[in-house]
Amino acid sequence: MALSLTFLDRWRADRDRRRRTQSYIRSLMADPLAEDARWLAERATVGDLDHARWELRYARRALGLLTAERDALDDRTGSDVARALATAVAADPNVAADKRAVAEQQFNARLRGYGEALSHRTPGETTGGRLGRTLLTFCGVPGELDSVLVARAGDVLAQYLADANQALRRDFGEAALPENVPPSEMAGAARGGGARGGGGGPGGGR
Repeated sequence: MALSLTFLDRWRADRDRRRRTQSYIRSLMADPLAEDARWLAERATVGDLDHARWELRYARRALGLLTAERDALDDRTGSDVARALATAVAADPNVAADKRAVAEQQFNARLRGYGEALSHRTPGETTGGRLGRTLLTFCGVPGELDSVLVARAGDVLAQYLADANQALRRDFGEAALPENVPPSEMAGAARGGGARGGGGGPGGGR
């Protein structure tokens, strides 16, 4: 009977972990706000709305995965989220079947870029600023970046980071803020506003 109860307890715990993980993944797979995508297309992707949407999708998913890896209470959460996110992305109807490998490569590049933005501090620049510069670089904005543009981009991604932390607390319990990031910075600066990025998104028309 003890073995049976142990098995049942483990099964229930695994089922609960899967439920929590799927709830978190749904928050990461949400599409960007239309106003943010339009703004990014107008200011950073030469009017290419599809590219702008994909950069914001990649950013939300990458920051969500990084948040789970860095801040979850259970060390297994990061790997659970990574596996579930890979499955969800593979089934994403926004990605054409023949572009899935391209989408995976583009996402992995963004994951590395945003991971570096979170971990490498730049004197005089906030986390939001580093995230904003990373987003604009992937969008392909050339040359010196306007500070207002960086601020607005950073605000959008700081909100994604705050949303991910909120979802992590909701689904997995209380999480720590990223190191050296005060709560006030998680909400981003007031809305306002390199190398070329990886091109447009992996949708059927690209």
